[in-house]
Amino acid sequence: MEQPFRLREAQAADQKTIRQMVRQARINPFGIYWPKFLVAELQGQIAGVGQVKIHGDGSRELASIAVRPEFRRQGIATAIIEALLAREAGVLFLTCRWKMEGFYQPFGFRRATGVELSPDIARLDRLNQRLSRLAALVTSKPVGGIVMRRDP
Repeated sequence: MEQPFRLREAQAADQKTIRQMVRQARINPFGIYWPKFLVAELQGQIAGVGQVKIHGDGSRELASIAVRPEFRRQGIATAIIEALLAREAGVLFLTCRWKMEGFYQPFGFRRATGVELSPDIARLDRLNQRLSRLAALVTSKPVGGIVMRRDP
C-alpha cells in the first residue's frame, strides 16, 4: 500500500517549521540541527519530523520525533523511525515519556539504566529525573521519562 505522504531530507527552509513542531510537541528543543532531520510531507506541508542526534561522546539518540496532531495515526512517525533506523548501525538510545515505552519496543528499544548508558545519555537521564521531581511538585499527573536502548 502506498503511503499518502513522502519522506525526504530536511532543507534549510524547513528549520523554522521543525523548531515549531518540536516545541509544540513539548519535547527536548536542544540539538535541533536541520541537516540531521527527515521530514514527512503530506498535503503540501510538513506533517512529521525526526532525527538522530550525535552526542559529544559519540553516542547516538533517536530524537525529535513529532507529528502534527491532525496527521497522527497515519503511520508517519513509524515511517520516519523506520527510515532513520535503516541508516543506523550500532547502539542507539532514545529518551521518552514513560507512557511511550510500548510504542518504541516494536522497533527494538528496551528500557536501559546505569552501566548501559553512555556518559552523555546518563547526564540526560539525571537531568530528566530532576526535572520530573520538580514537575511532580506542581502537578498530580504522572511525569517523567525513561531512557531506552536499541542494540545492533
